[in-house]
Amino acid sequence: MTDSVILDVWCELQCPDCHRALDDVRALRARYGDRLDIRLRHFPLEKHKHAFAAAQAAEEAVEQGQGWPYAEALLARTAELGERGEPVLLDVARELGLDVEEFDTALIDGRHILIVDADQAEGKAIGVSGTPTYVIDGERLDGGKSQDGLRARIEEIADRLLAS
Repeated sequence: MTDSVILDVWCELQCPDCHRALDDVRALRARYGDRLDIRLRHFPLEKHKHAFAAAQAAEEAVEQGQGWPYAEALLARTAELGERGEPVLLDVARELGLDVEEFDTALIDGRHILIVDADQAEGKAIGVSGTPTYVIDGERLDGGKSQDGLRARIEEIADRLLAS
């Protein structure tokens, strides 16, 4: 019996579809708890001007122990991020009680660029073309066009893996 299963969620933090997908992520987290390791993977799209900086900011949030809370709070503000830009990244950090000066410095010095670039390159290599896209047990499930049925498919795979 497998102790835990990894679910990679290829996401773009300025993507309204990724915001809608959070309901599925929360439901999966509630159902499986620690048995499903849900990992945020970055796939910034060129059409969203602030997505690359948002991914770097999310990595700074990971460094400060608040990766998912930051990503979820930022995804709730995709429209505002599109309108106001990078100040929103700092606003979210401030609201979560994170070290805003460190966020600002990280965005300037680019300390998380390699993580974001590596995620994006890996995503392209495995065929990710839009967000959200899920990968579980080597199977890529593309939610960029429709998320219908994806959570059920993830649950089916996770149940099988956890039972084996």
